[in-house]
Amino acid sequence: MTDTAHRPTPAPTSVGRGVPERPALEGLEGAWLETWRENKTYAFVRPESREQVFSIDTPPPTVSGSLHVGHVFSYTHTDIIARYQRMRGKHVFYPMGWDDNGLPTERRVQVYYGVRCDPSLPYETGFEPPAKPDPKKQQPISRKNFIELCELLTQIDEKAFEDLWRQLGLSVDWSTLYTTVSSDSVGIAQKAFLRNLARGEAYLSFAPTLWDTTYQTAVAQAELQARDYPGAYHRVAFRRPDGSPVYIETTRPELLPSVCALIAHPDDERYADLFGTTVTSPLFGVEIPVLAHRAAERDKGAGIAMCCTFGDQTDVTWWRELRLPTRTVVMRDGRLQRETPEWLVNTDPYEQLAGKTTFSAREATVALLRESGDLDGEPKPTTRNVNFYEKGERPLEIVATRQWYITNGGRDDALKQRLIERGAEMAWTPAHMQHRYNDWVSGLNGDWLISRQRFFGVPFPVWYPLDADGEADWEHPILPAEADLPVDPMTLCPAGYTEDQRGMPGGFVPDTDVMDTWATSSLSPWIVCGWERDPELFALTFPMDVAPQAHDIIRTWLFSRVVRSHFEFDCVPWSRATISGFVVDPDRKKMGKSSGNAIVPTEILSTYGSDAVRWRAAMARPGTDSPFDETQMKVGRRLAMKVLNASNFVLGISGVEADLSAVTEPADLAMLESLRGVVSLATQALEEFEYTDALEATERFFWGFCDDYLELVKNRAYSEGPASASAKAALVLALGVQLRLFAPYLPFVTEEVWSWSHEGSVHHAPWPSAAELPTTGEVELMDDIAAALVEIRGAKSQAKVSMKTEASSAEFSGPAEQLERLRTIETDLRAVGRLTGTVTWTVTDTPLTVTLALATDA
Repeated sequence: MTDTAHRPTPAPTSVGRGVPERPALEGLEGAWLETWRENKTYAFVRPESREQVFSIDTPPPTVSGSLHVGHVFSYTHTDIIARYQRMRGKHVFYPMGWDDNGLPTERRVQVYYGVRCDPSLPYETGFEPPAKPDPKKQQPISRKNFIELCELLTQIDEKAFEDLWRQLGLSVDWSTLYTTVSSDSVGIAQKAFLRNLARGEAYLSFAPTLWDTTYQTAVAQAELQARDYPGAYHRVAFRRPDGSPVYIETTRPELLPSVCALIAHPDDERYADLFGTTVTSPLFGVEIPVLAHRAAERDKGAGIAMCCTFGDQTDVTWWRELRLPTRTVVMRDGRLQRETPEWLVNTDPYEQLAGKTTFSAREATVALLRESGDLDGEPKPTTRNVNFYEKGERPLEIVATRQWYITNGGRDDALKQRLIERGAEMAWTPAHMQHRYNDWVSGLNGDWLISRQRFFGVPFPVWYPLDADGEADWEHPILPAEADLPVDPMTLCPAGYTEDQRGMPGGFVPDTDVMDTWATSSLSPWIVCGWERDPELFALTFPMDVAPQAHDIIRTWLFSRVVRSHFEFDCVPWSRATISGFVVDPDRKKMGKSSGNAIVPTEILSTYGSDAVRWRAAMARPGTDSPFDETQMKVGRRLAMKVLNASNFVLGISGVEADLSAVTEPADLAMLESLRGVVSLATQALEEFEYTDALEATERFFWGFCDDYLELVKNRAYSEGPASASAKAALVLALGVQLRLFAPYLPFVTEEVWSWSHEGSVHHAPWPSAAELPTTGEVELMDDIAAALVEIRGAKSQAKVSMKTEASSAEFSGPAEQLERLRTIETDLRAVGRLTGTVTWTVTDTPLTVTLALATDA
């Protein structure tokens, strides 16, 4: 699977810049970042075939503030895989982008500059935002001025993001950098939408919509967040024709003006005589039908409920299936409409509700019900589960609006099943994350709402003709030619019209909405791979190899990309999805700014170094939440320092030449044979994207190599002769392999050490293979050595003497096979343990013990 023709591969014995006298971690990052930049170390070089490429659909982070430690962890995971694949000989296509459109950016601009968008205002040339922004008194500015500020602030944030990613050592090809509001991205998003529209996969519909009254925009199912919300049940009387009450229980009495039916279960005998009759609504005197529907819950409240347009999704279902009239009173601003609804019989009570927020209208309605005698008892406090926009602070309302949708299986069972099957066409790491995908798709109850009533985003490439009365013809939109994309209908007029016809009878009006941020992000594989812009690049990189992301956006980013690729290419957009977990605090709470427990990445990177932070990130397994403990960074730094110092020792004592045929001593062969197993294990783990397993195996061997093997052969390596040559060769060979095993995780320190003895970058060196190492050693001997050294060190520690204290005699007792192996390295054991006298070997059935006769410590 390897291909190294596109770059030079350094020979193991090539000459580098030499071993420094006093190596240090300080300064490595800056020096190597500049070298990598100058040498274009990570630039993507186009090969001849798709099989030579490994392409990554890198998540474009939202540019609306700052990155957090969770980003650092998850992007490190991706970089580990990218570096590994590069060393395997792949041409790694590793782009980076910024998701800089949508509500998060607008919110940040509003707070940062103290402004808000008012599309009715004219553009102000040379506009300067307030010198002292006040988020609570935001200055209204034109749409164009607002967008310019969005672009300005995202450029500032993007520079900070890039600096952090470079400091972390991400091996992305920065020449591929893109943004989701660039001209190219906008053109691709608009073209993809027009294709969806032409095939009937996108459509415009006036229908009940989840609506955030704070941000004045529609919200999709994937953006919902269920939260507990305090409320109260109100027992309210509707009246039969004879004046007797029919009680319902509701938490939203302010919706009484919008009641269009009472609904009960068809098998509920309590209301059997009411079905097909009418009752009169309290306060407003409206005649209301009593109907049956199986979605009514007999055991909830009074068992009969009022259907309003609209209180919740059940109301929408009843309204649609029972063909009920639309009586909307809650407007887009979250207030009850100011005009008295025409269907109300008694209009006076509504005067006390008109224009009020739903909260104030609720209080006023309850007061009116008390006064009329239609409230039975006092409200009973309760806590209910209510839908919020994931970034919002108030419960969502449901209002009827005109919105764009893309079909996603929510209303088409055949399509839903096909998209579930698509999930099985890719590999998942970890495998159980596929269940989350399946559960999400199976639970969809509506199509994907892709339009937003915002300003900074991809505009819909649509205009609508106006008839002679100035009314828009929504059924016959005016569309641009693909060759004319991208377009902004707010500033450009459609073909065949002139600008003076904008908003005039017989003229046109633009679609004023922008696309949901996921509608653009769902096209990230198309954008980076050059869809219909660069056919050669697209053929080399799409479908992509891996899509890394966190598990909370399986329902949004991952699924939306599957939907778009299914429609356009009839395939999944990548062969594997790798899912990372959250970084949580010690109480297992997700870390973030809103929780007050966020960790600033630049601080830990500056304090402990990038290699240390990357090591800690790599210890977080795929798909698993990882508690953050800053002290763990010290362990990673200790490892990086040990790599530096151990390498300095090995190359200082052994030089850079390594001849495998020179390795003849049992301990050396055993060490290399053990390392051979580590190479196989690490390679298999990384092929399966289990980067933590590979690191653990490598690190476990490394510490044993330093603590046991180096100490065992140190004296022999310093001497002369074949035995010394064996130790030196084994040390250099083992070091070269371990540096390459560590390189994806610790890119800075490994690059530094590699440069002492090699030309070129370790990150373009071939990944180690088992074939590089001998097969004649006894792996068990490495465990024997560790056990023997524990005994020798333990005996001296217990006697409270220096490790340099000589032993006049030593007795090794243990199983015969173990003793037989240890006897082959008696010379090394004598040297490391300072065993100057007799050494005896006693076979027992018990674990290995070493008894020393210690000389008096001088």
